[in-house]
Amino acid sequence: EMESKVSEGGLNVTLTIRLLMHGKEVGSIIGKKGETVKKMREESGARINISEGNCPERIVTITGPTDAIFKAFAMIAYKFEEDITNSMSNSTATSKPPVTLRLVVPASQCGSLIGKGGSKIKEIRESTGAQVQVAGDMLPNSTERAVTISGTPDAIIQCVKQICVVMLESPPKGATIPYRPKPASTPVIFAGGQAYTIQGQYAIPHPDQLTKLHQLAMQQTPFTPLGQTTPAFPGKQRSPTVLHLQVITIFPCICPGLDASPPASTHELTIPNDLIGCIIGRQGTKINEIRQMSGAQIKIANATEGSSERQITITGTPANISLAQYLINARLTSEVTGMGAL
Repeated sequence: EMESKVSEGGLNVTLTIRLLMHGKEVGSIIGKKGETVKKMREESGARINISEGNCPERIVTITGPTDAIFKAFAMIAYKFEEDITNSMSNSTATSKPPVTLRLVVPASQCGSLIGKGGSKIKEIRESTGAQVQVAGDMLPNSTERAVTISGTPDAIIQCVKQICVVMLESPPKGATIPYRPKPASTPVIFAGGQAYTIQGQYAIPHPDQLTKLHQLAMQQTPFTPLGQTTPAFPGKQRSPTVLHLQVITIFPCICPGLDASPPASTHELTIPNDLIGCIIGRQGTKINEIRQMSGAQIKIANATEGSSERQITITGTPANISLAQYLINARLTSEVTGMGAL
């Protein structure tokens, strides 16, 4: 009954829905000189707020009565579909990718959204035709999870209506720590004595001081490949002279518009048990950050009895793997030397 009220716009409840978007998607919503978002605000009657900051991800908050929210959602979904259609006119792809939106939902409400044994999410998928996935992990430094919805704009709108019903019926329990995207702190990569930062798909030479610091470190430290534990990991002894840096080859960047991506490969390394915690971080925050920044899949094997080491398996393109190795190494460097990650 509640659902029919919501879908007819008769249930005049004020709701707030948060969407997680990439910079490109945000640009599309804002439009030239803010024209698109202005039009969406006026026509839907919803408040549409876009988080500030130079972040790869931004939060778009939509607040208003349920019918206004659905109008705003519809406009966003149709705008994204228009973007897909436009991008396909210049490409050779034949199948049209679905529109995808990511909601940010308090983790305490995700159980109701999934339902007993996945019954609710299955019902939503079947009745709307949209794909719905609830992320297993919470977003960094928050108690929220991403809920990804993809399909046609109409399927997405129906899906959002049903999710709103669930959220209204099961309010969040306890305090919610909202997800705030971090500013783009680009990882630094060293190659051939020069420091680079990754921006999008390109490696950009980095300011001189880091290069000099790296050269200095290389002169003073016998280089040990990652995974060879003897000289690089002096156990619990904190030795400020050991600086353990991974030199990474920069792989040729893939230019936008080319579909060619290097084949995925797998790399394994072992880490001493007493250092694994600094890589995983509290509730997995560090390892999740490394996964997100590198784009690699990283699996940490369970501890085996009698072994003082843990196996880490990294899968992805050579560039993903190198970046993941670099980031893991930076964590270990800060742990072993107490100098803070470079």
